[in-house]
Amino acid sequence: MAALAQNPSHSQNWLAWFQEFLKHELSPYDGRAELVTRMVVASTLAMIVCMTFKIPNAFYAGIYALTMSRESFQATARSAASLGSAAILSTAWVIVGAMATLDSPMLRFLWVVGTLFLAFYAVSVIKNYPAAVAFGFATTFSIPVLGSSIPVEARIESSLWVVGAILTGGVITLLTEAAFALRGRADILTEGIDHRLAAVEELLSCYADGREVSAATRSEIELVATVGTSRLRRVVQRASYTRERKERLGALVAVTGMLVDLGANLADFGIPVAAVDRPRVRALVEQVAANRNAIANQSIPHTFQLQWDEPPHHPLLGQIEKAVLLLHQVVAGNQSLTAFGPGPSEDRERVTLLAADAFSNTDHVKFAIRGCLAACLCYMAYNALFWPGIAVTSMATCILTALSTVGASHQKQFLRFAGVFVGGVLLGMGSQLFILPSINSIGAFTVLYAAVTFIAAWFATASARISFLGIQIAYGFYVIHLQTFKFDTSLANARDRIVGVLLALAMMWLTFDLLWSAPAGVAMKKALISIIRLLAQLAREPASEDTAAAVGRIFALRERINDQLDNGRSLADGVLFEFGPSRQHDLALRQCVRAWQPQLRTLFLMRVSSLKYRLQIPGFELPEAMLQWQKGFDERSAEILDDMADRIEGKAAKVGPIRGGSLDGMPESASAQLTHQPFAAQINSFVTLVRGIDGLTSSVAAEIASDSVL
Repeated sequence: MAALAQNPSHSQNWLAWFQEFLKHELSPYDGRAELVTRMVVASTLAMIVCMTFKIPNAFYAGIYALTMSRESFQATARSAASLGSAAILSTAWVIVGAMATLDSPMLRFLWVVGTLFLAFYAVSVIKNYPAAVAFGFATTFSIPVLGSSIPVEARIESSLWVVGAILTGGVITLLTEAAFALRGRADILTEGIDHRLAAVEELLSCYADGREVSAATRSEIELVATVGTSRLRRVVQRASYTRERKERLGALVAVTGMLVDLGANLADFGIPVAAVDRPRVRALVEQVAANRNAIANQSIPHTFQLQWDEPPHHPLLGQIEKAVLLLHQVVAGNQSLTAFGPGPSEDRERVTLLAADAFSNTDHVKFAIRGCLAACLCYMAYNALFWPGIAVTSMATCILTALSTVGASHQKQFLRFAGVFVGGVLLGMGSQLFILPSINSIGAFTVLYAAVTFIAAWFATASARISFLGIQIAYGFYVIHLQTFKFDTSLANARDRIVGVLLALAMMWLTFDLLWSAPAGVAMKKALISIIRLLAQLAREPASEDTAAAVGRIFALRERINDQLDNGRSLADGVLFEFGPSRQHDLALRQCVRAWQPQLRTLFLMRVSSLKYRLQIPGFELPEAMLQWQKGFDERSAEILDDMADRIEGKAAKVGPIRGGSLDGMPESASAQLTHQPFAAQINSFVTLVRGIDGLTSSVAAEIASDSVL
């Protein structure tokens, strides 16, 4: 991320920094206006239908319609199906609980505790996080209803209408997405990557030509750096690609983000590029342009090699050269996307609902206990105070803001409170006082509703740092104005929402910060170590002669590495919201991790490609001499990775040389003798690949060995 967005403490005027931060977060980008329009249309139509047909709990329809919209109709359909299924399952569970605990307060209390534990456990172990949260969110609405004094039939009916409202929002969202899909939609992923690379290319062109960087160019590079690549990562994760294609596209997004960050830092650095370095910058401009063209045309860019032995004069130029080289390696590898791994249908069969360690990792149980304790304290507090207005909001806040680390939880808790305050107090209560008294038709209310939804949706489509705020703004407004089928003149509703959020935050801080607390900085370091050790395991595969068993282990390793890479990025963001004596050290480590992650993703991608040769996939056969040499090379490369992990973990000296010589003994003479044999093409590609693996592994290892932060 740009220095501006990462280091607010460096600014003397916090208010000026905050204004600049919001300016970049809220600036338009390609596709944002269309996505916001779809979200506003879907949510507004859901509101009109619910108000017209008097569907209870209409705020569920509005909020789910807002959150179900995705980058494509297929992704929206999958989102609607998963969220709808979670709501149906939640309601069925609640109805069974209502029948089992009828007229037994003690049994009902035990059921509530068990249900809350189950909800938090699901959030921790279910891979589809939105669906898990939807299950818990719907359940928290029904828990207070079961304890109310209304007839049993009314309790069941109220719970069923939760599903009705959610399904109404889902159906309307699907219809809206289908209507927009008829117009055709651009490739968001390709356009997003091209937009970012174009900003980098224009910036580097200014330095290559010796021109002053214009305000428009500087603003553009800062904008794409602030927006980040979280949206592009979500597109990759939600797409129905094969596993290998997701890995390559994930690496492409990561390297693009790395290059954008370096470009933004270059623009803010203040040191001009010397005339002697301009030819190097011009070569980088040409290579970025070649890679953009290759991505657009799905071709292979021309070969790129650094032609200078001496380091550049500018302190950032060397890092940019390395990033462009990584970009070339990723793009050049996209030609054989389907050569290895299962096809689309087989890949989908391997998708599992639960995490691999769902029943073996005690951290999931600890997470569920902490979340359950916080929600139970809220449950007991609102019952002791006889204050039902804070019930749903307090327990829902626990569900929504429960994350594995302290920093990540603090981030969502802050955004939850800020969103409910803006949506509930400023917009919700403000409209009650100044706008609703002069409104006497559904048409006028629709205009107000659409305007607030537009604001919320615009925030929701910002970067991952504040997107959660937009959903909470909508929630704060909807829960006030979509509870009844008339204008609510009572201000107590907004007050209760704020109090409910504050109660939940107090309980969350009490349990998550003090009980088995997991600082994001520590978790981030563990995730980095885990990624490197898993890469070492992958380098040693196949570890047995049983090909079927080896392929199974390889698929499992690939999935774990992908999960850890995504998790590491999230943990790095959570560090920003942790405070204490280790904050400065954690922030410095965060900068290192963010710099190493794209390189590790690229190394992962290249390692997967090299497995084709180890497994002797048709088209990737090697002569026996080269195959035996590769086994030794892979073992030496794995040793370097293990050494890297040991240094980070503190098990090895943090200074000293890295074991090198991974390419020693390559049978060059054997490859020369086979020039006219069928193996020639494979050998040439193989040699290029292993040189890239060796160079990247040694480069990252050298950086880790020399880094004083570790």
